[in-house]
Amino acid sequence: MTPTATSPQTRSNYLGPLLIIGALFFVFGFVTWVNSVLIAFFKQAFNLSTVGSNLVAFAFFISYTLMAIPSSAVLKRTGFKNGMSLGLLVMAVGTLIFVPAANTVSYGLFLVGLFLIGIGLTVLQTASNPYVTILGPRESAAQRISFMGIANKLAGISSQFIFGGLLLGSANAVAGAASLEKVVTPYLILTGVLIVLALLIRFSTLPEVSEEQDDTTADPGVTAHTSVWQFPNLVLGVAALFCYVGAEVIAGDTIINYGRAIGFSNDEAKYFTTYTLYGLLAGYLLGIVLIPKVISQQKALQFGSGLALVLTTVALVTNGFASILSIALLGFAIAPIWPAVWPLALNRLGRFTKIGSALLIMAIAGGAVLPLLHGYLSDTISPKLAYALLLPLFGFILYYATVGYKKTSW
Repeated sequence: MTPTATSPQTRSNYLGPLLIIGALFFVFGFVTWVNSVLIAFFKQAFNLSTVGSNLVAFAFFISYTLMAIPSSAVLKRTGFKNGMSLGLLVMAVGTLIFVPAANTVSYGLFLVGLFLIGIGLTVLQTASNPYVTILGPRESAAQRISFMGIANKLAGISSQFIFGGLLLGSANAVAGAASLEKVVTPYLILTGVLIVLALLIRFSTLPEVSEEQDDTTADPGVTAHTSVWQFPNLVLGVAALFCYVGAEVIAGDTIINYGRAIGFSNDEAKYFTTYTLYGLLAGYLLGIVLIPKVISQQKALQFGSGLALVLTTVALVTNGFASILSIALLGFAIAPIWPAVWPLALNRLGRFTKIGSALLIMAIAGGAVLPLLHGYLSDTISPKLAYALLLPLFGFILYYATVGYKKTSW
């Protein structure tokens, strides 16, 4: 029998591959969280409504829904290394499109570039998330994903300072379309970085892993499954991730526009997203320390979703910076959700793990759809009351954390 990536023989050897995947998660974080700056920047430059500016998130995240299953098929043909290199190169094409988009003052072309960046990320995420889950012991999967989250959020914080300073400084506040040239140089640099990373990954020594490491053969009831839809823990997990990603994007990407709407200056509001990211970073650090030695993945998920409900309520009933801070602290509350849902949703899927992973990646579409709904509520009701949308989202995640993940049949 060929040893899998999680056998005793190889468990001590997954640090190197994890460091490589950690570098990729840094890239994920940088290009994903810069969207919060782009949303506010394009709102000014093109004089957009809140819904119109939130199309940045829609164009970026809808690619996950459209490309998750095709990406799984690509990875079956290419393997991890070649697939990841391909994803990075597609991202490089997307970032390069920002140059003609700026030169032609075309918001639509910017959205095309964001969509292509999302497609490349879909390939990378489809490979890397299950890779991290399967590479080591399942009971500590949330801990490993938390390490990846730290790389992701550190990149996100750096993107806020770099792009927030470049695009949302007071000098650019009323510059309109003329300020679009500010994106050209940083996105050319980003294109070069992505191409270099693609080459480095292509010639790295990343090992393959096998999804057959789950011990489903010991349970005839599980091996009798003929469809991925027969796993309630997966299907409900997909719904939970849809809610989570939408909530995370709303908490991080809309807070700058919210701050400006309630009276904060551009220079004050441009770094509000970093507060959310600092919260996420603190949550991931605690996860590494506490999971699974002190608290289980399930308990962490319950605590996080429950705290998120409380913080959302506080944001709705307070004003000014107190409301801003409550939304930012959602980052801390929701930090356990992504790392915990993945291993719970993929638990005992066996040969269905790859398609299950693709479905979980498709759930990232929550980051496309739900911010648009939030933007509509913000435009038609009020910027504050729009955050009431988060209550049913966190409510469902709490249901999954207490009941849904335990279901073994419908």
